[in-house]
Amino acid sequence: MKAKKILFITQEITPYVPESELSVAGRKLPQAIQEKGKEIRTFMPKWGNINERRNQLHEVIRLSGMNLIIDDTDHPLIIKVASIQAARMQVYFIDNDDYFTNRLMKSDEDGKEYEDNGERAIFYARGVLETVKKLRWVPDVIHCQGWMSALVPLYIKTAYREEPSFRDAKVVYALHEDELTQNMGENFGNCIAYKDVDQSVLKEFSPEFTFEELNKLATKYSDGLILASPNTNPAIAEYARSQNIPVLDYAGEQYTDAYAEFYDKIWSEGKTEED
Repeated sequence: MKAKKILFITQEITPYVPESELSVAGRKLPQAIQEKGKEIRTFMPKWGNINERRNQLHEVIRLSGMNLIIDDTDHPLIIKVASIQAARMQVYFIDNDDYFTNRLMKSDEDGKEYEDNGERAIFYARGVLETVKKLRWVPDVIHCQGWMSALVPLYIKTAYREEPSFRDAKVVYALHEDELTQNMGENFGNCIAYKDVDQSVLKEFSPEFTFEELNKLATKYSDGLILASPNTNPAIAEYARSQNIPVLDYAGEQYTDAYAEFYDKIWSEGKTEED
């Protein structure tokens, strides 16, 4: 049995942000999977360094307007969209004045990491999932890429597990070399709370909650782990295997076929031809 619909929740996509391992993969992978006959949807944060006019972003009013409550504070969810014509690919952007407008990616102009990066990842994860619900789109496989997507597997397997859009979805987390040096912050446990999710999901990790532990949390709630870089942290793959989570080893630069096969493998597990 093969997966037909793939949701890409990415951290970076070129040409909207400068080229990097993550942004190039964010651009090429969805297109390649779409060209294999899959239906796709693609999301990324509306980072403050994205030129909206040049890239022709516009707000989708029917999807915007919701407030997400994080640590008892309301944060308006704004959805924008743009198209990469050459790839026949539409990209949805998650935006918010507090977390993204006039702010760069993981670090400010002086190279200092934002202290609320953990909160930003929480807002992004929940913002994407709420938007997919509004789209009434039901993905078979959800591909999460980059630390900004690391909270998605947790929420799908807990707070959103009964939602029709995600009830049967399989989640794959792609681990890259991209790293944060700061911990998630003292208030991260309060911010992560939503529905039946609370600080107890972090109990097996240290109170500081490092970047390595963020990736372990993402892996714990995923159905598969992809080692998307040649030098990823080996502790994450070891953790996945200790939890009996399938791992796709680094597949080199021609990775799209390997990823597509991995999606189908993860999707087909536990299913019959009649499903």
